[in-house]
Amino acid sequence: MISYRDAGVEDSALVAGLFERAFVETFGHLYRPEDLQAFLDRLSPEGFRGELGDEAYRFRLAFDGGTAAGFCKLGPLTLPVSPERPALELRQLYLLKAYYGSGIAAMLMDWALAEARRRGTEELYLTVYKDNLRAKAFYRRYGFAYVKPYAFMVGEQADEDEIWQASLR
Repeated sequence: MISYRDAGVEDSALVAGLFERAFVETFGHLYRPEDLQAFLDRLSPEGFRGELGDEAYRFRLAFDGGTAAGFCKLGPLTLPVSPERPALELRQLYLLKAYYGSGIAAMLMDWALAEARRRGTEELYLTVYKDNLRAKAFYRRYGFAYVKPYAFMVGEQADEDEIWQASLR
């Protein structure tokens, strides 16, 4: 049975481990080991603990029984864009590969959109790897559209990501 709950500071190691596993499963093959490790080292339990304790961020976890399956994180907009209305960033939405197609991503996205609206957000931004066609199709279903290219750094490697935006009005 899939269940969901908000994450707290006590979940920092869980979120960090889930992020690392999901990121490596999905994108690990794209990077030199040293670049991947440098990137993952920045996203430690301590780093997540700071965000989990900060009111500007909101996390939602998905569980299959007692097993963490995925998570979603909303936070302040840090992307190089100029929103015209109040904006937030969907900073992360990750699932373990075993849960692709399970409906968890849709539930996490529904939560993110509702939470963003609750906070008065009218524009939601995210980044997506240019070759992640599955994710791009998913985001299109929620009204996201391409804005511009974005260099996402993993260690010393710059990925060709894209910034996408959805209007929440």
